[in-house]
Amino acid sequence: MIIDAHNHPDWHGHDLEKTLANMDRYGIDKAWMLSWEAPPGDYDPNYLSVLNGPLFGNSPIQSAIPFDRCLAYVQKAPERFVLGYAPNPARLDAVDCLKGALNIYHIQVCGEIKFRLMYDNPDCIDLFRFCGEAKLPVTLHFDYAQAQLTGVTYPRRHWWYGGSIDTLERMLQLCPDTNFLGHAPGFWCHISNDEQGLTQAYPTGPVAPGGRIEQLLEQYPNLYCDISAGSGCRALSRDPEYTVRLITRFPDRFVYARDYFDNIHQELIESLQLPQD
Repeated sequence: MIIDAHNHPDWHGHDLEKTLANMDRYGIDKAWMLSWEAPPGDYDPNYLSVLNGPLFGNSPIQSAIPFDRCLAYVQKAPERFVLGYAPNPARLDAVDCLKGALNIYHIQVCGEIKFRLMYDNPDCIDLFRFCGEAKLPVTLHFDYAQAQLTGVTYPRRHWWYGGSIDTLERMLQLCPDTNFLGHAPGFWCHISNDEQGLTQAYPTGPVAPGGRIEQLLEQYPNLYCDISAGSGCRALSRDPEYTVRLITRFPDRFVYARDYFDNIHQELIESLQLPQD
C-alpha cells in the first residue's frame, strides 16, 4: 500500500474528483488530508489562487485550508483519505478544538502546523503534549526568515514559520511521547552540515555529512522526515550516495509524502535503488 502522508483538499487546482484521479494515476492508495488554519495575513497572497480558504470568507474561523474541506473529502471517500487537523496554537481554545476534532470526527493526524510563531512556546507545547497522549503524529512546516525574503515591505518582509532547527530539538526534548514529522525548506536544509539553508530556501551541491537532521535522528526516536514538496525531493537528490546511506541507517524514519500532485518522489525513490530489506 502506498500512502501519501502530506496533501490538502482543493489544492493547486485539484478538487475531490481530480485528487482521486491523480492518486489512481500514480498508484496511491490513501492520502492524508491536512488543514492549514493560518489566518489572512499569515500566508503569502500568491497562495490565493491555489487554495480554497478565501472562498469561505463567511466562516467564523477564516483559514487558508479549512478543516471542513478535509472532512468533506474523508466523508465522501473514507477508504482513500486519512483525516488531519491542526488548530492555530495561538487560539485560546486550541487544545479543546483538537480534542473535539478527535472525539467527534476521529482525526488521525495533527497537521499541518504552519504558523508564524515559535513552535516551542508554552501554548504549542501544551498542544503537542496532548497529541502525544492521543497518539496523533504532528506535521511541522519550518521556514527561515532570511531564506524567504519577499523583497517588499508589505504584506511581509519574509515568510518565516516555526523557528529554527534548535526549536525543533527543544520540542523533541519537551514532548518525548509525541511523534513529529519535519517538513519544508527550514527543516530539509539541515540534511547538510552547514548553514546554507539559513539564507537559501533550496541549497544545492554535495551534502556535508553529519547535518542536524542526521544528529536529531540519532538522538530522538520521535522524529520522522516528511519527504514532500520540492524541499524534501531536492534535499534527497543533492547527494544520492549520502541519501542512500542515511535512509538505510534509518529506514523507518522517512515518510513518503507529496504536498502536491506530481510523481517526483516516487521517481526519486526508484532512482536511489534502495535495499529491498
